[in-house]
Amino acid sequence: MIKGLFFCLYFFSLILVITGNSCRKAYTPRPRTYVRIDFPEKEYILYDSTAPYCFEYPIYANVVPDLSGKKNPYWFNVIFPSLNGRIYLSYMNINNDLDDLIRDSREFVYKHTIKADQISENPVYDNERNIYGILYDIKGNTASSVQFFVTDSTRHFLRGALYFNTQPDKDSLSPVIQFVREDIIHLINTLGWK
Repeated sequence: MIKGLFFCLYFFSLILVITGNSCRKAYTPRPRTYVRIDFPEKEYILYDSTAPYCFEYPIYANVVPDLSGKKNPYWFNVIFPSLNGRIYLSYMNINNDLDDLIRDSREFVYKHTIKADQISENPVYDNERNIYGILYDIKGNTASSVQFFVTDSTRHFLRGALYFNTQPDKDSLSPVIQFVREDIIHLINTLGWK
């Protein structure tokens, strides 16, 4: 009788294992997808305020004063609401400290080396408009992907850094970064000192 009970339990266990495995479907993970982004048409307007510089910015962005803890009236943010990003613009007067300002800008860029795959330095040189500087492209899953500084080397120094309000993901952000990078180049190319 005990042998018959063990045989029945073994038989039912075997049936449960066989039928349980045959009912399961093989799990195949779906590939990761990203949201499609429809970019607006490129069109620019002039930003000319009391700041000692002016520039053109895209119509799909807003220029607002920087409200961080620093009380600098010439610091602005170019906000891209539809892209969830912003360019932080920091302006400083040069007081025999150009080397320090350039070194600080470079240090801000190279703080991203921990996550960066590559950092490219692209010189900015326009003798007619008296604008010199460097545009940095930071590749990889970094917090900021594009930064720059421009100066006239005697009075004005402007630094910019692009950030997005999302977790860095170079694959999904790449088209957005490239789109806004074109706007940054336009900003630099239309920058004027007062």
